[in-house]
Amino acid sequence: MTGETESADPVEAYAAPPHALRPPQRSNRLFTVGLLAVSALLVYYTLTSNTDDPLHLYLGLLILVGATLPVLLWAKRGNYDFPVFEVFMLTGMTGYAIPLLSGHEQLHVFDDSTITAAATGVLLFQVFANFTYIVTTARPKRTPAWTEEVIARNVTKYLEYGMIFTTAYTAVVLLTTWIPGDLQGVLRAVCYGIGIMSCFILSRMWGQGTLPPQKKVVFAVLVILQVVFNLTSLFLVGGISILVLSFLGYVTGSGRLPLVPIVLSFAVFGLLHTGKSVMRLKYWEHHAPAPTLTEIPAFFAEWIDASIEVKQENVPEASHSLLERTSLMHIMCLVVTNTPSPLPYLEGATYAQIPPQFVPRFFWKDKPEGHISTHTLAVYYGLQDVESTEKTTVAFGLLSEAYANYGYFGLALLGVAFAFALKKVSGWSALSPILSYPGLLKIVLIAWSFQSELTLSAWLGSLYQACMAVLGVPFIVRNLFGR
Repeated sequence: MTGETESADPVEAYAAPPHALRPPQRSNRLFTVGLLAVSALLVYYTLTSNTDDPLHLYLGLLILVGATLPVLLWAKRGNYDFPVFEVFMLTGMTGYAIPLLSGHEQLHVFDDSTITAAATGVLLFQVFANFTYIVTTARPKRTPAWTEEVIARNVTKYLEYGMIFTTAYTAVVLLTTWIPGDLQGVLRAVCYGIGIMSCFILSRMWGQGTLPPQKKVVFAVLVILQVVFNLTSLFLVGGISILVLSFLGYVTGSGRLPLVPIVLSFAVFGLLHTGKSVMRLKYWEHHAPAPTLTEIPAFFAEWIDASIEVKQENVPEASHSLLERTSLMHIMCLVVTNTPSPLPYLEGATYAQIPPQFVPRFFWKDKPEGHISTHTLAVYYGLQDVESTEKTTVAFGLLSEAYANYGYFGLALLGVAFAFALKKVSGWSALSPILSYPGLLKIVLIAWSFQSELTLSAWLGSLYQACMAVLGVPFIVRNLFGR
């Protein structure tokens, strides 16, 4: 990440409305790079596709276009707004298009008609979502509630404190047992909420060239530490989410892709992914003790050795690329092949589990857990029994859940609902400074836009908790300490 300009007040730039910041020529450069990348992907998969049915090739390519078209149009517009809907749609590339085009191993257990029906459903969702987003209009709001900042301008140092606070919490919660279980939920929402806000704004300032060099170093170190601490859990998604959020902040601030960090991150996570199963076998199944803070270097050295050994032995399961392992396509096929026969549509059963997620556990001790819908689907489709849901969670995704409830109609309705809601929020807040409540809300939304593996109850429930933290902390600070 490079690029820096002189500024008397570095916060002025990122606090301004998004549309007023980046020159159009930068966005044109980003659009050109994006268009070339998408074109290269289309050519690559056309020539190397591992699909059994030629129809699946065409469907996969169409899904790839449907997933990338919104972000290309965003880059072409160059209005510098947050690409919430665009990133949300982009997840369809890794979740559905690439697994289909690469012939994901778990797709081979389904017949061609099932794969065709599942791919058609994904494409139907994309068509309704993209069309709805294009035709929906929303005029920017100009009332104080939408244009007034809620945090004092000179908050750069507080953002650094927020990153330090979140980094320290991540280390404590993952490497120790100091935090009682009853407090973990509340602390997680507050700490990660602060971390989301701090990470995005600081990376955006970096992209705009308003983050001083010494603060860049501190920020980069804290991001790397958060990634490292998250990886000690042997879940890659936590570390990846932090990097994606920081990259998105940089892109919205600069109009450029941080290609070197992206390539390095992909290489590192690809290597770690290869040895992930070996490490999980030792630390999960054989109950080896988790690493302490001082044991982290040895832990990652062991992980890298395991990855290299797996590569040398050419273990078949490890041959899947990191992108292939993000597949939701095989889950979609599982749902399609079993619904509505032999299993009837759920007809909104998992959506009925959404309202309880908005009730604080303080008022409802027996409140259903956040992944209740995911567990319901996993048991319903025979992937898990009730006991196993207490240990692991299967990623079902929003689309598979929609089909399980209402079939193709559910997919179309999901596309319309998400596109309409995100377009309204983006349009209404077009003039909102990033430090206003609507601006902070968009930061949360962009962090949740790539969480497509969740069910709707988990997505909305966790979004609600993050909003309470991200919007609640500035409210408290403002009322206690003033602007």
